[in-house]
Amino acid sequence: MDIPRFEQQMQFLLEIDKLKSVQRQNLLADGSRQENDTEHSWHLAMMVMVLSEYFPGMDILKAVKMTLIHDIVEIYAGDTFAYDEKGYEDKEEREMKAAEKIFGLLPGDQASEMHSLWREFEGMESQEAVCASIVDRLEPFTLNISTGGEMWKRNGVTPDKVLKRNRITFERGPSAFSEYIEKQLKMAEENGFFNTWDRN
Repeated sequence: MDIPRFEQQMQFLLEIDKLKSVQRQNLLADGSRQENDTEHSWHLAMMVMVLSEYFPGMDILKAVKMTLIHDIVEIYAGDTFAYDEKGYEDKEEREMKAAEKIFGLLPGDQASEMHSLWREFEGMESQEAVCASIVDRLEPFTLNISTGGEMWKRNGVTPDKVLKRNRITFERGPSAFSEYIEKQLKMAEENGFFNTWDRN
């Protein structure tokens, strides 16, 4: 028997409540505890709204949608720490399976839209995806700056790795973003926010 559309939607909305329990490898700005995926996604959506003026002509709603759904797959795939190279070996496969499962709870049209937006975000091709991807990197960067690099130190993250992680900002982002990162990164190095400098 087919499940009524509204019931499918409510089933999905209840299932994504699990995202609130997915912990990330960043502390809140006050350092009191680790951030979870829903807090991260909300913060990105707000960043898109506030910083959209640096992406003229962008479809703001589309970019906001991307930020709100980009990590939903982590309900099943788990959070992959940005600097965990081993975790990236099977990340794509894990997340593709998770996307099929979680978006598959929705009615066909909505499942297709969300799956498409998620793939577009991952591909970083459109202006909206680039914007969403840049703030996805800027948000944890600012949290690490706010906490004196605490999680960078704990995980052996180096300035080189931070620059590599934020490469899309320097290659395709507005100059205000890259200049901000360069300025903050210089300050972080000068103030001992990193344990080592790794040029390998």
